[in-house]
Amino acid sequence: MTNDTLAALQELIDVVAKLRSPDGGCPWDLAQTPQTLTPYVIEEAYEVVDAIKSGDKDAIAEELGDLLLQVVLQAQIASEYQQFSLKEVAQGISQKLIRRHPHVFGNVSVESVDEVRQNWEQIKAEEKGETSSDNKKLSAKLSRYAKTLPPMIAAMKISQKAAAAGFEWENIEGVWAKFHEELAEFEQALEQETPAEQQAELGDLLFSIIQLARWYNLDPSEALQGTNQRFIQRLQKMEAFANRPLSDYTLDELETLWQQAKAKLAQES
Repeated sequence: MTNDTLAALQELIDVVAKLRSPDGGCPWDLAQTPQTLTPYVIEEAYEVVDAIKSGDKDAIAEELGDLLLQVVLQAQIASEYQQFSLKEVAQGISQKLIRRHPHVFGNVSVESVDEVRQNWEQIKAEEKGETSSDNKKLSAKLSRYAKTLPPMIAAMKISQKAAAAGFEWENIEGVWAKFHEELAEFEQALEQETPAEQQAELGDLLFSIIQLARWYNLDPSEALQGTNQRFIQRLQKMEAFANRPLSDYTLDELETLWQQAKAKLAQES
């Protein structure tokens, strides 16, 4: 790492420390806690992914900077409470990388990417004390996905691991039957059950849809992201066609604009 890079990182650290300073700092930054910043960590990570998909190098650099800010800010707050510092964060990840790459920093030989992955998982399990019989159980592994991944991604991982362990339908007809069963139970809950029970049945229905996605080798997260983008694109076209705010239109008029937008986008594709 060059001196210029180190100087730039130190400048960021100093800027964040100033923002958090009781003497002339920013009221908003001073009001933040690790918990209140959590949504920004998630948001910035997703924006990095979106920038990478776009291929725009300037956007990628900017979004990585926003994500780096969250790391520095979390470490700054932790250091104020004598919990840990950015130094410990950096040292910790460096030591972890060295431990988990014995084929690079040690005398272990590997022949393939699969061997690297197997070694990584074994070392990771040992580090986390997951070599006991309890921690080797499928439920323990799936629990980690539920706690550490976004819900839809976690659901797919849980589904895949459970299926690999034999908890699987014999054919696609069984998956479709489960979907229709969950749909019926959700509809019944909406008519007769409490909000908590309705929420539970909605979760079951979504999980059954993810099973269908897995069987058809589809990515539900990518699918929903595509739908979000198409909705926004159609809304943009509606606004382009409109001569007043959309809130001033009737439902029938909005439907007409929606169909015009949909047709226009189809022509452009």
